[in-house]
Amino acid sequence: MTLGLLSLASLCVHSSGTVSVGRRMMWAATTLLVHAVLGLACASAAEASMSDVLLGRAQLRANDVGGRAAGSKIAPKVFIIGMFGREGNTWADVKEFNVFETNVTVPGFSPRFPDAHCTKDGSICQLVADEGEINAAATISALTFSPLFNLTKTYFLIAGIGGISPKVGTLGSVTFARYAVQVALQYEIDAREKPSHFNTGYVPQGSKSPSQYPQTLYGTEVFEVNDALRQYALEVAKKVTLTDDTTCKKYRAKYASDPSFAHGAAAPSVIACDTATSDNFWTGSLLAEAFANTTALLTNGTGIYCTTQQEDNAVLGALLRGALAARVDFARIVVMRTASNFERPYPGQTAAEHLFNSGQGFAIAIANIRVAGVPIVKGIVEEWKERFEKGITPTNYIGDIWGSLGGTPDFGPYGSS
Repeated sequence: MTLGLLSLASLCVHSSGTVSVGRRMMWAATTLLVHAVLGLACASAAEASMSDVLLGRAQLRANDVGGRAAGSKIAPKVFIIGMFGREGNTWADVKEFNVFETNVTVPGFSPRFPDAHCTKDGSICQLVADEGEINAAATISALTFSPLFNLTKTYFLIAGIGGISPKVGTLGSVTFARYAVQVALQYEIDAREKPSHFNTGYVPQGSKSPSQYPQTLYGTEVFEVNDALRQYALEVAKKVTLTDDTTCKKYRAKYASDPSFAHGAAAPSVIACDTATSDNFWTGSLLAEAFANTTALLTNGTGIYCTTQQEDNAVLGALLRGALAARVDFARIVVMRTASNFERPYPGQTAAEHLFNSGQGFAIAIANIRVAGVPIVKGIVEEWKERFEKGITPTNYIGDIWGSLGGTPDFGPYGSS
């Protein structure tokens, strides 16, 4: 019976297109059980074959980068990470390099953005992870463990837009983070039901009040990246002239009546400050202050709450897993966010009015990704042999809240601050 099934399965997979009368009679006499088993065998063979085809096609396209030999891997010097289409497309009209010369389909990427894009020589690549924490984690995990790339010396530039606190920056500002804080990974009580002495309905996990350090940690609450590399990015970005427009200038002026919003009313600039991650797109002074307090709490007072976005802790979490597997270098990450909107209203505006009428800075934020990002990418590639190939030695702790990559975090329950 086993040999008969194997023979039939072989006919299913390797049919020549002509079948003898005798075989037709034999098949007609086969029991329903045999047909069922045979169907499963054919389906399994087809699935395995399709998997091989998809990976083979991806490898062929990868081989097109720089004329690589079959089986060789793309080894980018820089990989740019955007989160949605407009962030990715902002790199299309760059004069210094053409990151869309070659497309490489990567299994596991978002169905909406299935390709990585690379220069012909493979030195610079770019992808769109798709929005939100789950999409970002899935895409970057697929990249990190893809057999198409060698990422062991690659620098990663997270290059996206986000909200910004008017206490720290303004529309069009370019920010570089040392800490990424997953601010919404907490207990939550509806604000209408919170205890009267709580200033927010958010309470750190395992804790009894909003001001108590979380007693339960998942490990993704805080990531810290290489500050020496961040200082390089800041230095380069501060030399450029940022894009601005009349609409943003008029809108910023609405924040000028509150002295604490002086930075929000000023022109865009390049800022060293930190970023808050949450799938929830929040607005309003109460939530903004609550998450500013969370940022300070989780970084032992060293983090500067500044930008808001939905992906960075997910991207960093996936890259950290890759670092643990010796597939990426966690010291080679730059977290850049440009400001498209304020995360709280101007004086006299309600939170709802602000939410449904925000985004005045979208166009200049998209433009400033390119304006600030291009010289960083270009500098890494041009100074590769002299400076960047060997890596930029961190002057601070890098990694997660557990110290998974070694060393002792300078934040969290182990921090000395």
